[in-house]
Parts: sequence; C-alpha cells; structure tokens
Amino acid sequence: MNLEPRTLNSEEKVVTGLSRGGRSSDRPAAAERKYDLEERLLEFAAAVIDVSEKLPNTRAGNHLAAQFLRAGTSPYGNHGEAQAPESSEDFIHKMKICLKELRESLRWARLINHKRWLTNDGQLAFVLRESDELMRIFKASIQTAERNRARDRRGNASVPSANR
Repeated sequence: MNLEPRTLNSEEKVVTGLSRGGRSSDRPAAAERKYDLEERLLEFAAAVIDVSEKLPNTRAGNHLAAQFLRAGTSPYGNHGEAQAPESSEDFIHKMKICLKELRESLRWARLINHKRWLTNDGQLAFVLRESDELMRIFKASIQTAERNRARDRRGNASVPSANR
C-alpha cells in the first residue's frame, strides 16, 4: 500500500537534492529537475521565517517581520487546503489566495531588500527569486483550472437532461 500523499496536476514526487536557497553540489541538470510544489512552498515558508527572525528589533522591523511572516507562510497552508477542494470554484479560490499572498510576500521582501536591513543575505535572495517563480506556477495553474472549468461547463450544457 502506497502511503505517499497524492499530488495535483500530475506532479511527480522527485527528490532533487536541493536545500533551502536552491543550493546543492549534486544538483541535477535543469532539464531533469522536477519539483514538488508542496516542498517548494515549505522551503519558501521556512526561508520567510528565517528572514523575519533576522530583521531589526525596531518598530518598523517588527511590523515588517509580522506582515512578511503572515503573508509568506500562508501559501503553504492554503495550498494544503486547495488539495481537498469542495468544487472547482473552491480550488480556484484557494489557489488565488496563494497567489495573492505570494504577491504580498514579494512586496515585503522587496521593501526589506530596499531598506538594506539584510545585505548579501542568501535567504532573502532566495525568497525574492522563489516568490516570482511560485507566482508564475500558481498563475498558470489558475489559468488551467479556469479553462478546464469553462470547458466542463460547456460540456455539461450540451448534455440533454433526462428529466426535461
């Protein structure tokens, strides 16, 4: 019996050897790399936590840390919710929440970078890169789900009802 959690959209669970920040000495070639979205979101949330802990203990630093922490850890949990949707609309809604939180995370990361509170920080650089990549993944997934939903609605509209 396979106890591995199922993934969505035909994702394959593949161990890539990547550590937080995308660093690895045995990194596979780009064409061979496959990522589990849940794992990427986990690494992203962990990096956000680490970055928020490094911010200055000032009024502004604490405010940004709290906002960044909320937005940056939210996609991991919301993606988990999207894996058990009640409908296609529910799936799309939860994926859009993930996208929204990733956009907010990128804004906070850009502000932290602009303030130069963490110069040459690898985890902040990872968050800046990864948030952009994750947003692209979520945007594509949402667009696919919306196309599929529209196709299914058109298909259901053309099927005659037995009770008419």
